[in-house]
Amino acid sequence: MLRRLLLCLALVVIGTGSSLAETAPPPLPDTLQNLAAKGAQLRYLGREKGLDGWLVIQAGQEQFFYVTPDREAIIMGILFDKTGKMLTVHQVQNLQKGNDPTLESLVASPEPEADPLAEIQKKIEEAQQLTPAQKLYAAVERANTVTLGKEGAPVIYAFLDPQCPHCHEFMKDIRKDYIEGGQLQVRVIPVGFRDETKAQAALLLASPDPQSVWFRHLDGDKTALPVSTQTNLQAVEQNLALMQEWKLDATPIIIYKSGKGEIKIVRGRPKNPVDLLNDLY
Repeated sequence: MLRRLLLCLALVVIGTGSSLAETAPPPLPDTLQNLAAKGAQLRYLGREKGLDGWLVIQAGQEQFFYVTPDREAIIMGILFDKTGKMLTVHQVQNLQKGNDPTLESLVASPEPEADPLAEIQKKIEEAQQLTPAQKLYAAVERANTVTLGKEGAPVIYAFLDPQCPHCHEFMKDIRKDYIEGGQLQVRVIPVGFRDETKAQAALLLASPDPQSVWFRHLDGDKTALPVSTQTNLQAVEQNLALMQEWKLDATPIIIYKSGKGEIKIVRGRPKNPVDLLNDLY
């Protein structure tokens, strides 16, 4: 069972009991579509008490939403019946019977999340006055990313495909001494050029511990990034659209700001990671 389910006791609905009927998912309301566009993974819980339920997992955190019958409003929280039974628990149990390999791997322990909207809006406004190189860097900063490495270390952005051998070699070059050694922070922009790799990239984005998952994947663990046809790919498609917009046509592609403030692009695997690291200072 999802580990944070009992921490979300926010909604009490009184009614008579009914069994969870397996039905086709209804159309998503706009609010949940917006979450999906940002990379959230959604699963339909079914209908109880006339309410369509949805499980939403984003950045390793899960939430539960119920859509009112008129589809004019959504409610976030746990659904109870009049006896105090948590119907959401029953719905999640039924969902888990579907053997979806992504559910448990995407859930993290609860952590407070900062609202990024103000910072994003600020960057969008600043981008209007930037040079082309600065606009590229600003766009990369707003991409859907996961972070590897120590907070406060020099930062590089890298477009990576989970099945790209050159991406694997690049990450192996910098993994031990630079990422795990605390000298470099890599903000990975996951992409995929096939349905399989898109799904893996999307799961990496939703993972609560992307560094562990990514390194397990690099080590050959085929369970680290399971492929699921239910995976929401919108965030990965946005990353691919960013590549296409700037005519970035291969992976890995590394973008960073040098110690002198110059924005630089490296196409392919760097010949010498030391030169890259030195250029960041």
